[in-house]
Amino acid sequence: MLIKSTILRIVLLITVLAGLNWLASLFFFRLDLTEDKRYSISEATKNLLGSLDKDIIVNVYLSGEFPAGFERLESATRETLEEFKTFSNGHLTVNYSDPSSATSEDQRQKQYMNLVDRGLTPTNVFANEDGKRTEKIIFPGAIVQADTLAVPVQLLKGNKTSSSEDQLNQSYEGVEFELASAIRLLANPDRKKIGLIVSHTKISPARLSDLIATIQQHYDVFLDMNNPESYDGLDALLVMKPDSAFSDTDKYKLDQYVVSGGKAMFFIDGAKVDSVSLDGNYAQPNDLNLNDLFFKWGVRVNTNLIKDLNCADILLNVGTRGDAPEIKPLPWRFYPLLNNFGTHTITRNLNAVYTRFLSSIDTVGGAADIQKIPLMFTSPYTQVVNAPALVGYNEARKDPEASEYRGGAKLAAVLLEGSFHSLFQNRILPNDPRSAKFKGEGNGGKVIICSDGDVIVNDFDYKRNAPFPLGYDRVSQQTFGNKDFVMNALDYLTDANGLISARNKEINIRALDKIKLQENRKFWQGLNLLLPIALIGIFGALRYYLRLRKFTRI
Repeated sequence: MLIKSTILRIVLLITVLAGLNWLASLFFFRLDLTEDKRYSISEATKNLLGSLDKDIIVNVYLSGEFPAGFERLESATRETLEEFKTFSNGHLTVNYSDPSSATSEDQRQKQYMNLVDRGLTPTNVFANEDGKRTEKIIFPGAIVQADTLAVPVQLLKGNKTSSSEDQLNQSYEGVEFELASAIRLLANPDRKKIGLIVSHTKISPARLSDLIATIQQHYDVFLDMNNPESYDGLDALLVMKPDSAFSDTDKYKLDQYVVSGGKAMFFIDGAKVDSVSLDGNYAQPNDLNLNDLFFKWGVRVNTNLIKDLNCADILLNVGTRGDAPEIKPLPWRFYPLLNNFGTHTITRNLNAVYTRFLSSIDTVGGAADIQKIPLMFTSPYTQVVNAPALVGYNEARKDPEASEYRGGAKLAAVLLEGSFHSLFQNRILPNDPRSAKFKGEGNGGKVIICSDGDVIVNDFDYKRNAPFPLGYDRVSQQTFGNKDFVMNALDYLTDANGLISARNKEINIRALDKIKLQENRKFWQGLNLLLPIALIGIFGALRYYLRLRKFTRI
């Protein structure tokens, strides 16, 4: 009788398990019980992965033994890619490798150079092992491939002025977006069309080359040099550091493009700075004939320059040492570093943005249907210089008086969204040929205005005859977040599927109290060692007692 009962239980258990397995194959679901949903991916990413019609290979090079912070980033990458595979219908393959593992030092260096040539940036990691300080080169990145195309993905990002722990956490938060963006680039045959207005600038093409090359990797690019009649059909429009005035015809095309639901970005200077002597530069108002258009949208770009105590350096001759001039880096307050951001997705976890001769932006009334969202500010320690003004290099040699820099944070970039009304409303007569297609108002337009054209201008290395990366400062040898800002903004303006919403993921750091941990170290070590043994002993004793009681009754 006992044997039959046992067999019945086994058969019933197998039946239940088989039924659950069958139901699981019909109804797919996953539960993320964490408070910050760290193991979940956005609906836009799921839709992207579910629509894949080609095989994608992700080669991850963040593999091996790292300090705790990089282990979290490695775990986040593995967990995210495992989630990606779940929704990719078998089209995603993931490989992990450690570039530092090689049979010889020569082979290791070749592997390093190969990854650098393919677009990945190495990072030095320092750690203490048995009281010895060790250094290791790692590549916190991946290369995403489809057919013959490959896209490098840098996983270590974030604001470099933050602590190393915060920067790693920001990178943790951005893993999904960085990987999904690369997959979308390879999988999406429908490339958006971006128009670049370069006909109003005297900037050399070499100084715009890095941004244009980056945009071309993601979008189809069209220049306005052929003077098109309209910008219809473009998914976004960039006005790139203009220094000559727009005609009323050009302004009309911009107006109608935005009113019709177009997306535009303006990188303009409120003051034009021209070199006049070795003593400095002369700043004068930059009249682009766009003031009335911006005012209609509820924005004014001021004809001034902002001096900021949070700034970049310039190299300056401060004297002589023997027969040689003494060149030193000195703070140049006319080059503000923007590290004060709004809460929008575009600027989340963004590195500081490098600017030159920045002007301020004011928001004005009269555009009730347009939402004005601040994106970037200066620091609170500013001073305003109204143009015209002489900007002398001796300014860098002076120690600033803190009391003179109490101007407060100044708006440097703003996003406008909503219903735009045409500046030309009631000005287009019925007999005007433009009246047939004229739109007085519309919905869905988006505009970003940044009051420094140099945000998109890269420096150039004339010795190598090659451009520096956009945002690179040759004095500090740091690369700031200029390119990320522009590309995030373009992604937001053109991404109808909302993939950029993945940048909103927020992972809270639940740091341990290191002081209490040190004080109670032995207690927790003993608890971790003895508690599992005690639980196993209690469970064994309880099971022995129940069996003894059962067979005693029999």
